[in-house]
Amino acid sequence: MIDPILQILEQNGYVDAQGAQDIQDLAKTEAKSVRQTVIDQQILSEDDLLGCMAASLDTEAIDLGGMTVDTEVTEAIPASTARMYNVFPIAADDSSVTLATFDLVDPRISDEMMFTLGKEPRFVFAREKDVMDRIAQYYGDSNESVADMIKSLGEGLDDDESLTGTNANDIASLESAANSSAIIRFVNLVLYQGVVDRASDIHIEPFEKDFKIRYRVDGALYEMKAPDVKMAPAIISRVKILSNLNIAERRIPQDGRIALTVAGRAVDLRVSCLPTAHGESVVMRILDQSATSLDLENVGLPEDVYEQITMDIEKPNGIFIVTGPTGSGKTTTLYSILRRINQIDTKLLTAEEPVEYNVDGIVQVPIDAHVGNTFGKVLRAFLRQDPDVMMIGEIRDLETAEIAVQAALTGHFVYSTLHTNDAAGAVMRLVDMNVAPYLLSSTLEAVLGQRLVRTCCRECREAYEPDDDTLDRIEMTRDQIGGRPFYFGRGCKVCNGTGYKGRKAVVEYLRMSNPLRELINNRAPTLVIREKARELGMRTMREHGVQAILDGYTTVDEVLRYT
Repeated sequence: MIDPILQILEQNGYVDAQGAQDIQDLAKTEAKSVRQTVIDQQILSEDDLLGCMAASLDTEAIDLGGMTVDTEVTEAIPASTARMYNVFPIAADDSSVTLATFDLVDPRISDEMMFTLGKEPRFVFAREKDVMDRIAQYYGDSNESVADMIKSLGEGLDDDESLTGTNANDIASLESAANSSAIIRFVNLVLYQGVVDRASDIHIEPFEKDFKIRYRVDGALYEMKAPDVKMAPAIISRVKILSNLNIAERRIPQDGRIALTVAGRAVDLRVSCLPTAHGESVVMRILDQSATSLDLENVGLPEDVYEQITMDIEKPNGIFIVTGPTGSGKTTTLYSILRRINQIDTKLLTAEEPVEYNVDGIVQVPIDAHVGNTFGKVLRAFLRQDPDVMMIGEIRDLETAEIAVQAALTGHFVYSTLHTNDAAGAVMRLVDMNVAPYLLSSTLEAVLGQRLVRTCCRECREAYEPDDDTLDRIEMTRDQIGGRPFYFGRGCKVCNGTGYKGRKAVVEYLRMSNPLRELINNRAPTLVIREKARELGMRTMREHGVQAILDGYTTVDEVLRYT
């Protein structure tokens, strides 16, 4: 389906059908909006594009930067609506409100805005910078205002008897409450806050006398002010409606997806509902491709590891494994590698549960055990699809491991993940699955172990001189640190008082060599394999983490916590 902006450009002769498809593919590859890609590729200037969109919708493009707007008009829409949809009001009356925006508005969003505002929204177009500047000017700082709005809106929900009196067993009243304007605004704000704060997950959890909404940011959970527990059924039902789940079914787990645009960014949410003793626990995994760079150069690998990986991925066959716990960035690293080798002369196939990143040029197959589409069945079919490279979401059992080995032996390169504590542990995990050691030693090429540690906030980090106890904890001497300072984050508004902002990978890279292959054949324990790899030049995750401390990226506590 071609983006509406490209349809307008095609109708006006600025691009042909193939050109429109190429722009859409490029936008997806670079994780940008189609609108921004059109401007970056100089198909049209921003002003000309705005004029073209305005003419197609029989409206106008305005100079918002030079306009004076009354405060009464800005009060026509809540700050949450302005920030959520990137719109700014320039006129309002009893029946309608005129909103300036810089992008085409989805008809579904327009309908939702009409419902929550109680007025018909009409749109005009203005430059992106002017719209965003006016939103910031009139609706305040993003982080503070969103937190305050969620708090005040939650308190407003507590006082709304029509919502707090909802019977969780009355499906009709539950659906009515879930579709009320107050609940829609509250859930939209929760989603907006999660995306703005770069959260990886949003947790909505009802308890007997409490209701919690928490965000996982940089691997740690943070709680926000939530409304009364009586509101939980309506809020959870709203999420289930958005993800096309059955709100009447609360006895079994359900999984769904939400695709929406938040603050001008296309975001996918993977939704999981789990029945509990006091309602349903909902976890939403945020898949924001625009916030994730899939370039291998940006993964944060040490230079020596980066050079080794770029050599190893050029090999014609073998197995390459990325290992680490859930949420350690394994899939992101694998996709960065796949994008690196994604060429017109290479056939790439992936089997995942579910598909997390959509990449043009790669054939991606979602695993669905409910319909019999298991890893084993899909991978056997892969071997009949003439692939050059296969990516398996995770090696979970002997069947999957054997197919991976068979594919590597027959001239394919296989990428996959494992859940082990370190790179050397991946070898013994496969042997424990009953993969023959001689087959493993002849097919395994490399194992990348990784963790994500939080990085010090650049706005509030401070240097200090470590004491002897701190040095003992990381097994370093004063001579080894060479007088370099350590850093910690004091906590500020930018990092929400945590002292951390963002994450960095700490890795270890185990490359196969003849001495290691011999150890595998002899079923040597993990400790022996690790020590031999270190003799041959492998730096452990702890050693890489200590280097990150010395370089000022992270703290001692973070490195000791994850390595």
